[in-house]
Amino acid sequence: MKAHPLRRTVLTCAATVTVTVLTLAMKPHGTTATAAPPVTAPSGGSSGSSSDSATGGSSGGSTTTTRTVTGDTVQTRYGPVQVELTLSGSKITAARAVQTPANEPRSRQINASAVPTLIQETLDAQSARIDTVSGATFTSEGYISSLQSALDQAGG
Repeated sequence: MKAHPLRRTVLTCAATVTVTVLTLAMKPHGTTATAAPPVTAPSGGSSGSSSDSATGGSSGGSTTTTRTVTGDTVQTRYGPVQVELTLSGSKITAARAVQTPANEPRSRQINASAVPTLIQETLDAQSARIDTVSGATFTSEGYISSLQSALDQAGG
């Protein structure tokens, strides 16, 4: 017996609508936009931990030290990547890329847009569990590795 063309058409349309609805219902992954990198870390920081300031509660007497930690330099295919974090207690308050690949104009262009995204994701996630930036895979992977080493040094 021959299948009815109308039945095939209806089933194809139903399947198409179902797939379209399911696709549109998915949440976008990692669409964080940022105008400028929120860099508030002191510019003269070095690796390790240093107490830059202390702030305390008005009556509790507890203090939170602000310190800067620099991660390992990670060599990527296009050049070195290194991350510096500023922490207040265990909270990441600022992040900056100390080194990024800059040997070629294209690398500088890619990193100019990728690094602010990586920094914002670091501040949002408060960990090294962040997504790579599309088109900047090598820089992203180097950034994440250096970020993790900085967090390890900080004890977080």
